[in-house]
Amino acid sequence: MESSNGKEAEGAMKEEKSNTHQEVETVSNAEEPKLGSKVGSMSNKEMYFRADKIDFKSWDVQLEKHLSRAWSRDTEVQSTRKEEWEIDLGKLDIRHVIAYGTYGVVYRGNYDGQDVAVKVLDWGEDGIATDAETAALRASFKQEVAVWQKLDHPNVTKFVGASMGTSNLKIPSKSSSSDSVNSPPSRACCVVVEYLPGGTLKKFLIRNRRKKLAFKIVIQLSLDLSRGLSYLHSKKIVHRDVKTENMLLDATRTLKIADFGVARVEAQNPRDMTGETGTLGYMAPEVLDGKPYNRKCDVYSFGICLWEIYCCDMPYPDPSFASEVSSAVVRQHLRPEIPRCCPSSLASVMRKCWDANPEKRPEMDEVVGLLEAIDTSKGGGMLPEDQSTGCLCFSPARGP
Repeated sequence: MESSNGKEAEGAMKEEKSNTHQEVETVSNAEEPKLGSKVGSMSNKEMYFRADKIDFKSWDVQLEKHLSRAWSRDTEVQSTRKEEWEIDLGKLDIRHVIAYGTYGVVYRGNYDGQDVAVKVLDWGEDGIATDAETAALRASFKQEVAVWQKLDHPNVTKFVGASMGTSNLKIPSKSSSSDSVNSPPSRACCVVVEYLPGGTLKKFLIRNRRKKLAFKIVIQLSLDLSRGLSYLHSKKIVHRDVKTENMLLDATRTLKIADFGVARVEAQNPRDMTGETGTLGYMAPEVLDGKPYNRKCDVYSFGICLWEIYCCDMPYPDPSFASEVSSAVVRQHLRPEIPRCCPSSLASVMRKCWDANPEKRPEMDEVVGLLEAIDTSKGGGMLPEDQSTGCLCFSPARGP
């Protein structure tokens, strides 16, 4: 009898131990939000456990998982932490389109009370561009921003800020409703710079292609560009896409260099800088030929821009034959034809800058000195500002 009762008591005790152990495991393995509600629903009787029967090892596992999640969240926050150049998109008001480019659109807007231009880079919807392509484009964007944010010069467009994400950016739609807005693609980024109302140098020259420019204006614009490039080169930055479309004018006709999309810090070893980067018609022979190059490729491009500023025309007659022109630039030393009425002092600067041998081209600070030495008091053989007709020594105007 006693033996029977003893076995029953022992069995009951084992069952109680088993239930207690299962209860502890159920609580300890639950997620944190469920743990609170579970404990809150327990009676006082259920809250008492034998310490020697609690599975502390299981609790250690759960604690380790919790800490791992916390560390993971902290790492994620650090990885998404804003860069010093990132702006508050809530302060950015986009108004209308200024221009369209290869990878996006440039808008006019307002940021925290300042007139700005907003360059929205659209790299395609999810599923179109591969992750590798998107990563490369984002790296290129960071490179452009890293270059631009450190620059401070009167002839370089002022950088305001940028954003790697545009989820909070509202862009006016093309619909007739003034309240209608669109959100940019999820892969888009944006860069914000000062707004320059004068537009591009290219458009300014096109507007004056019949009349041409007074010589003082030619030298003023050329000096602005040369000083800006000299500053960039002093910072070891090669623009690599110097052309009149990438130069902007403010309200007082001061020229400022813009668009640092392909700019990069100059490599110590020229062989580290290769490949066709830039715009046909402005690219130096060594760049067109796939040879190593350095900042002197900007000097060549400046020489072409200098001719364009003086002539208010396109450097080569037919852009549809770009490949033939490029080959002639490299093989036959083709260059734009300098008008007979161009002052020899200015023509000399052009020829020095677009020399086929990069080593013979002057540095940009030397170019600044050469331009500053040109006498503009007598008009330099060009037009006074109030004259309405052009010079007969120019070829018929080309381009738009």
